[in-house]
Amino acid sequence: MASVQIEHLTKTYSSNSKVETLALDDLSLTINKGEFFALLGPSGCGKSTLLHIIGGLSSASGTILINGEPVKGPGLNRGIVFQEYALFPWKTVLENVAFGLKMKGVPKKERDLKAREYLALVGLSGFEERYPDQLSGGMKQRTAIARALAFDPEVLLMDEPFAALDAQTREILQEELLRIWEKTGKTVIFVTHSIEEAVYLAQRVAVITARPGRIKEIVEIPLPEHRTAEEDIRSSAVFTEVRHRLWKLLSEEVVNSGALNGYGRPQTVTREVGEKAPLRLAARERTGEA
Repeated sequence: MASVQIEHLTKTYSSNSKVETLALDDLSLTINKGEFFALLGPSGCGKSTLLHIIGGLSSASGTILINGEPVKGPGLNRGIVFQEYALFPWKTVLENVAFGLKMKGVPKKERDLKAREYLALVGLSGFEERYPDQLSGGMKQRTAIARALAFDPEVLLMDEPFAALDAQTREILQEELLRIWEKTGKTVIFVTHSIEEAVYLAQRVAVITARPGRIKEIVEIPLPEHRTAEEDIRSSAVFTEVRHRLWKLLSEEVVNSGALNGYGRPQTVTREVGEKAPLRLAARERTGEA
């Protein structure tokens, strides 16, 4: 059963009245209910843009359905975890986690109980009255995950949530996230730049092309879903094989995104707007700007 259905999604940015930048181009994707799905691609390919569109934070042409309902803006059926934590510094850990429940109209006693339940799930029992500046980076991200889960969203959207953490904390939180996913059964869409992280966490990985973002290939990850910290999954032959396959797919797109325009800058697909567009393009080609 599909949890997220994306059909013919196209996103353009207008820098001025003359030129549009094509960020995502006719992208279609189906993500199953309860699936851990990763988006992998070079910088600037539109991974985060796609996640924000699913979250209702940005608009685009095309169709996005969450369990059959169209996305028309932000909604409580989606929880979002950003790289930057996005915690309220003046609120305690408990108040941060309970915030979404408060917006949902849940009575204080019930929302505090629920917030404590999810803080226990992420291993932060005993830290309810701390403030964000009293937490480590890993604890802040645990708080952000608990907040996103507390109001029981159908889909959890995660935009490189571990990118700013040190390697050891990152691996610990990866294991914790898998445990939480297995326990809650949520549909997770996870954006990452790390091939190893994508292989370790996801059931399937979509490799996104260099801008404009399209689905290049969706790779199945044939690793056991239920893993323990004692298993050395990352050293297994299957892990190494899938990681190499993704590396090959991604490296082609990294080259396409930067080295082919002759200036060491990422290529940007633009299109001229207006009746004089062909004349302007011809002039740019003659001067070597196109």
